[in-house]
Amino acid sequence: MLAARDVGHRVVVRRYVGVGPQGRPLLTDLLGELVTIDDDRLVVRGDDGVEHAVPRADVAAAKKIPPRRVRYSEIIALERIADEAWPAPVHERLGEWFLRAAEGWTNRANSALPLGDPGVPIDAAISACQTWYAARGLTPRITVPLPLRRDVAQALTARGWHAQPLVLVQTTTLSNVLVPAATPPVDLREAPSVDFLKIVAARKESLPGAARHVLTALAEVRFAEVRGDHGALLAIARGAVVDGWLHLGLVEVIESARGRGYARGLTQALAGWAAGRGAARALLQVEEQNTAGVALYKVMGFTTHHRYMTFRAPSTA
Repeated sequence: MLAARDVGHRVVVRRYVGVGPQGRPLLTDLLGELVTIDDDRLVVRGDDGVEHAVPRADVAAAKKIPPRRVRYSEIIALERIADEAWPAPVHERLGEWFLRAAEGWTNRANSALPLGDPGVPIDAAISACQTWYAARGLTPRITVPLPLRRDVAQALTARGWHAQPLVLVQTTTLSNVLVPAATPPVDLREAPSVDFLKIVAARKESLPGAARHVLTALAEVRFAEVRGDHGALLAIARGAVVDGWLHLGLVEVIESARGRGYARGLTQALAGWAAGRGAARALLQVEEQNTAGVALYKVMGFTTHHRYMTFRAPSTA
């Protein structure tokens, strides 16, 4: 039987749902994440995000099971949503690969995204990407979702492309994020303030004209801010809603204000706004080596859906 230590794990619960012919009990299996458990009931969040409360008296058996394997179709769908939530001003296609450019501002907006068939052999597709970016004065980059496109990663490695740090694509339900907690007042703006852009420019080391398109081109986007008593901007984050998902990014707390719950407050404010627009789930991208960020998101229920790695072409100089 399950116990409190199993909360957060994937489980299967066999439960009674009625009586069948000849008085035999009818049972059905419920699969999902164990959310809570006590003496009276347990709550399981199904793969569709819906939470099911099951009285203890209705439980015939229950146990932990291995995490569900992520389907490749789900990786493709989530990568498409993330791409739309961070829109590059130049966005072209090579078959089912995306070619994206934004004056070099951020890896994601300036790298090819191989999702399906490029219409040519992989080696030829890589060469086409290299030519496309070089023609725009940009370092050729290809962002490879894993394990979806291990074949592309292997081909890039064989050609001497350099792998950048591994990035985790993490997801959770908004109900996880919106668990009541003491959070600071957060201002949600429809456009980034001057102070917001200054923090972004310092973090990304530049802020070209294309950056404003990436940040603001979506209709459903908000810029969250926490300010101090004298109006100084202490923390920022950006949220965008795409197809029922909140895409969370640019979470930044100035060094002197860290450890006060500002990042969680920003995330909760954006989650509340997104829920009001029909979103039910959230996603974000965080470098695996960012241990502080990974730990924070874990507290809010984020788990890794899949990973990606951006490869950079070797210098020809």
